[in-house]
Amino acid sequence: MNVRTLVLAGAVSVVGTATLACEIKNETPVSMLSAGFEAWKAVASAMEECGNFEAELDQEFRQKQPAAFAANPSLYALGGVSNGTITPLINEGTIRPLDDLVEKYGQDLTANQLIRIDGKVMAIAMMVNTQHLMYRNDILEQLEIPVPETWDQVLEAAAKIRDAGVVDYPLGATMKTGWNLSQDFNNMFFGFGGKFVDDNNMPTVNTEAGVKALEMMKASTEYLDPEYLISDSTYVQQQFQQGKIAMANLWASRAGAADDEAESQVVGLVNGAAAPRAFEGGPPATTIWWDGIVIAKNISDEEAEAAFRLIVEGLDSEMVKANNDAAVWLVPGYEPGRLAQGAIATLQAQPSAVSYPSTSAMGLMHTAVGNKVSNYLTGATDAEATLQAIEDEYLVSAKEAGLIQ
Repeated sequence: MNVRTLVLAGAVSVVGTATLACEIKNETPVSMLSAGFEAWKAVASAMEECGNFEAELDQEFRQKQPAAFAANPSLYALGGVSNGTITPLINEGTIRPLDDLVEKYGQDLTANQLIRIDGKVMAIAMMVNTQHLMYRNDILEQLEIPVPETWDQVLEAAAKIRDAGVVDYPLGATMKTGWNLSQDFNNMFFGFGGKFVDDNNMPTVNTEAGVKALEMMKASTEYLDPEYLISDSTYVQQQFQQGKIAMANLWASRAGAADDEAESQVVGLVNGAAAPRAFEGGPPATTIWWDGIVIAKNISDEEAEAAFRLIVEGLDSEMVKANNDAAVWLVPGYEPGRLAQGAIATLQAQPSAVSYPSTSAMGLMHTAVGNKVSNYLTGATDAEATLQAIEDEYLVSAKEAGLIQ
């Protein structure tokens, strides 16, 4: 799938016709396991209106899904996935092709929503996601700081904000040890032009790009909450909402929470910009993702049909219009607002950001990075030793998986 084409098509305003809250009465029990950010809450709520639906919204979904879908019968009919989390399910053959269901019930889906793998529709995309710069516009204006366009400029701005003492911490970051920390390294590594593996799946992370990525991450920690190694997306979202931070490279899917009047103290004060570049003239130091829904293989055809009809109902224009700012939607009816501008600027930047690789090798590398980078940030190992440790762990896993001899 060409993610770049998908992004440009999905990032423009598309006006659709609102539908009824739910046009079907679902008689078959259907369950779903997905992430728990605002967009998934909106989709799950729309599905619930059809009846007999239960959603488990869990930020640790990626660890639970493989075993849950491998069970027979599957523990869930539906799964929320992205181009980074669908790979284990594809490799294990635990999700089903959707072409027949698309033909029967998917007339309102757009071409950009049909995620094809090896020629078959394996997922229905609902949104494009990326980490990009979110910032307190009032603070930058007060201190006469231009919106940063590179990571060096982010650090310069952070120093001025710290000296002014206007917030607890100038920066927030999704550096929780494990998946989140790895993703922050991935963003910076790609931003410096790094490539994780060669054509033979041999690791290529112990390079100048790897050293620069680690050094930039370490430099940023000077401006973070000291507890940054437990800081995930929800943590940073709440730091914004509580007025504790001024900037963060945060997921577009979290942007809408800043304007949630029930939770946020900074409504109308947070804006978005393109993800900062690792160096002047380089691509945004981030990765491009899609999020969508798959259907388990180990369920009955009757359950699969009911599940697909719930997908269609959950991803209709009425849901989008009620939750317009919760995501950069790929669903007709979406109109980009203020909080989507950072994502759109990132998606349209040249040179372009990298689409997160949906490969088995990248999955193993992601795990290895998440296990080792904290050692460098805490001073336990130097940059070269950290990168070598990442390569060593990856090599063991890649050999066990048969990716290399």
